[in-house]
Amino acid sequence: MASVKLTDIKKVYDNNVTAVHDFNLDIKDKEFIVFVGPSGCGKSTTLRMIAGLEDISGGTLEIDGQVVNDLQPKDRDIAMVFQNYALYPHMTVYNNIAFSLRLKKVPEDEIFARVNNAAEILGITEYLNRKPRALSGGQRQRVAIGRAMVRNAKVFLMDEPLSNLDAKLRNQMRAEIILLRQKLDTTFIYVTHDQTEAMTLGDRIVIMKDGFIEQVGTPQEVFDTPVNLFVAGFIGSPQMNFLKAKVVKESMGYAVDVLGVKIPLNEDQNAVLAQKNVGSQDIILGVRPEHTSVLFDKAENAIECKIDVNEMMGSELHLHLSSEHDDKIIVRLPTVDLTNEQRQSLSYGNKLFITFPAKVMHLFDPETERSLIDG
Repeated sequence: MASVKLTDIKKVYDNNVTAVHDFNLDIKDKEFIVFVGPSGCGKSTTLRMIAGLEDISGGTLEIDGQVVNDLQPKDRDIAMVFQNYALYPHMTVYNNIAFSLRLKKVPEDEIFARVNNAAEILGITEYLNRKPRALSGGQRQRVAIGRAMVRNAKVFLMDEPLSNLDAKLRNQMRAEIILLRQKLDTTFIYVTHDQTEAMTLGDRIVIMKDGFIEQVGTPQEVFDTPVNLFVAGFIGSPQMNFLKAKVVKESMGYAVDVLGVKIPLNEDQNAVLAQKNVGSQDIILGVRPEHTSVLFDKAENAIECKIDVNEMMGSELHLHLSSEHDDKIIVRLPTVDLTNEQRQSLSYGNKLFITFPAKVMHLFDPETERSLIDG
């Protein structure tokens, strides 16, 4: 097993386009790290530099304490699973999995043991004599994972391995990757554009944008304390609501003035803003749909809204609302505690009221886009 350390890693292409800027990260032994971000953010390029499939333009890459910048991929002791499976169509599943071991001239009895052990773990023993064309997408992905498993590599790299699968199969394979990680107990570096995969799989998440790291943290940390608007909007589904508002400094402390309602901030928020000497200013207020409460009657500090769309999701409703100033707000509302009368009232054009406590509010500077509390 191994740790991985990236120090000031850069990738600059021949046309002077910089794909990755000064990437710094320490990955601990046996940690599951996820690189996540939109297309073109540099996450796959970074993974390919770790694998040795892309040259490193600057900085230092260490695996298990050894600088590997100039080592060939075969000498880095890594195993990689690609998005498109990359299986040999003319070979059986058994021979696909065994291929890298035969290149290393591993004895056939050991190859047999490793291939069958991997196949048993992945539930593909019955397919070992089939060709890839006779397998489903999920089965092919298991074969690709098995081929990487048998190498017993120090570091396991996975580049969007589930993106070609349908939603139901992706959910199933996510769970299988979690179980696989527990069995292999090795260092994983996983790339995805899907924030649900990132949140469910990673010990830590590296959120990237335009070749830069925006935030590194546990799934809970990046969800609870996003450092800027990009992270706040990228993590969470549906995404965080953003509203124009003002933070107001008063004699008794700070409050947020939003949509005609003034909400006092709590003790911790007051302390952070006071320490930063924040004065009254315009802000962008962020509140997650699941942290927004629905009221059916007017109450203090409640905001009146009109229902535009009601999406039934089974265990919850996604309500798309408009304020009197036409601000758009999405609310996730659990259905389990709703009465029949309340359900019937949640139709297009009807009015309701929303509120949210100070502790779930995120305050962002509209110019820097940094969080005033968590940044």
